[in-house]
Amino acid sequence: MARYMVEQSFEAAPGGSVRSGRAAAVAEMFGLGMEAGRRVRVLEPCEIRIEPGQVAYVTGASGAGKSVVLRLLREQWPGAVELGGQSLPEDEAVVDCFGEDLEQALYWLSLAGLSEAFALLRRCRELSDGQRYRLRLALVLARRPKAVFIDEFCAALDRVTAGVVAHNVRKAADRFGTTFVVATSHDDLLEDLCPDVVVVKHLGSGCDVYYPARAGRD
Repeated sequence: MARYMVEQSFEAAPGGSVRSGRAAAVAEMFGLGMEAGRRVRVLEPCEIRIEPGQVAYVTGASGAGKSVVLRLLREQWPGAVELGGQSLPEDEAVVDCFGEDLEQALYWLSLAGLSEAFALLRRCRELSDGQRYRLRLALVLARRPKAVFIDEFCAALDRVTAGVVAHNVRKAADRFGTTFVVATSHDDLLEDLCPDVVVVKHLGSGCDVYYPARAGRD
């Protein structure tokens, strides 16, 4: 089992990183010392254990620092793919975005929750934000990478579609041995995603890690 340490802090700039009197007052109100040379802890040292083919779910309130955790993990994972960094061939039809035969293209698209007939025939630039998100996921899945990192997981999707996509991501992890590390403030995808690792980033610098049992999963 691979073990990953994540932590984040910064040193207040000379003269203090708080530039206005009002900002200084807020820092004092919350007990945040911002004098020069002081190290400000954003994320306490936290060990996260993730095996190949597992799903890790990073969650917490908006602004708590989920993306920081995701980035720090990603930096320790050579060769991993980030969903948000995938570009689309804007002038191609969706079904033409895959080099494989039509049956395989439809399989990956369906796995990503994109199977509406009209959407498959549109050019990429004609898709909605939610459809573009699912197409990126289909293209990533078709590459069969060892690990995929996804920030704002399913945030652009309605909750029914998000549940379907989360369930299919779990299936892809089990079927292909792909590791998925996703971050979201939504807590309604746990049942469908069935994560092996749950990382809860609290407001402040705290972070808790849980390893749910896998009993009863198909």
